[in-house]
Amino acid sequence: MVFTKRLREGVRRGEITCSVRIWTRPHVKAGVRYRMEEGEIEVDSITPIGFPDITPELARESGFLGVIDLLNVAKHGRGQNIYLVRFHYVRARRKRPG
Repeated sequence: MVFTKRLREGVRRGEITCSVRIWTRPHVKAGVRYRMEEGEIEVDSITPIGFPDITPELARESGFLGVIDLLNVAKHGRGQNIYLVRFHYVRARRKRPG
């Protein structure tokens, strides 16, 4: 999963743990980890939702100022389906000197 630059620090700190995406089909799977800079995002769940489910509270939980701010970033291509992706950030493990 790719996050806009202004959200990445909040994701790394664990302050942002969900994302609303508008896709033609799901691009992630629950239980799978995706690289993000020096760590990974592990998807906990992906749930289809509708526009009425995108509340100001959900927008703020996703790291945005409000619903319009979220919608300006959430749409990817020609997608029409809305998904709520819940995840957690996993820090990269330090390699031990050999």
